[in-house]
Amino acid sequence: MKHFDGSSCLYAFSPQMQSIGSVLPGERFSVKTHDCFHEQIFSEEQTLSEIDYDRLNPATGPIYVEGARPGDLLKITIHDIQVADRGIAMVVPGEGVLGDLVEKGIIKVLPIENNICRFNTFEFPIEPMIGVIGTAPSAVSGTWGTASPWTHGGNMDTRDITSGSILYLPVNTDGALLALGDCHAAMGDGELCFTGLEVQALVELTADLIPGVSQKWPMLETPDAFMVIASGDTVDEALREATEQAVSLLKTGMEMTFEEAYLLASLYVDLKISQIVDPKKTVRASIPKTVLSEERLRSTILCPAKG
Repeated sequence: MKHFDGSSCLYAFSPQMQSIGSVLPGERFSVKTHDCFHEQIFSEEQTLSEIDYDRLNPATGPIYVEGARPGDLLKITIHDIQVADRGIAMVVPGEGVLGDLVEKGIIKVLPIENNICRFNTFEFPIEPMIGVIGTAPSAVSGTWGTASPWTHGGNMDTRDITSGSILYLPVNTDGALLALGDCHAAMGDGELCFTGLEVQALVELTADLIPGVSQKWPMLETPDAFMVIASGDTVDEALREATEQAVSLLKTGMEMTFEEAYLLASLYVDLKISQIVDPKKTVRASIPKTVLSEERLRSTILCPAKG
């Protein structure tokens, strides 16, 4: 299996990125990722002033996917996420929903063993996920730091981007140029206080191509649902973007009028907050597969363009 060891990473997604290697469509490969602090935190006695904030959110890559061309869709199957034996969590004054109430920053170094995290005297199960994963943005979109989410993916911090899920990302340049990092051993929806349980990880995945299929926002497939992941300057903006694409998927996939699809969405689509602590806020609109089946989605939406 081809392996990318994390020795080459980036801090911004741009159309001009230079690849560190390549994979074939359908080839299974592994990627080692750094924690979001690039391993700068090793003790709870450290202070926030010791952190080099220019080294936050490294993403391993970019990886060139052979045959990927602008206008295609990159289908990324996440097979497995193995995390390190400890994770870092942090409270920072001024950051997160209640940052104005924080009087003193704290650092927690939390041990992980047998898929269990120990927090003080308590134990909790881990649920590993990928925080940052994206492709090269379009020339029009420009460069995006790895701290931000946008149409190319990036720092979406969506807890459903996990083992067994399939992520669909746009291809804006030859090779797609995939990069990923910022894995979390655990994170609640919203990432309320600025961090998840930040960890190094080893991710196994496969990248396939759907030629001639485009979409505005990343889409995620879980065993039970299809999710539109959208971002905006505010949660309201992100909610509107996610809702609009979810209704569009229902309209096309179910062969309905806009009004019918909008009504169906009100009955069955769940709006969920992914994160509210990054430069852009991220939400997801979740469409159950009991409503929009895999067969309908693949035959009407995720089907190669003709001609």
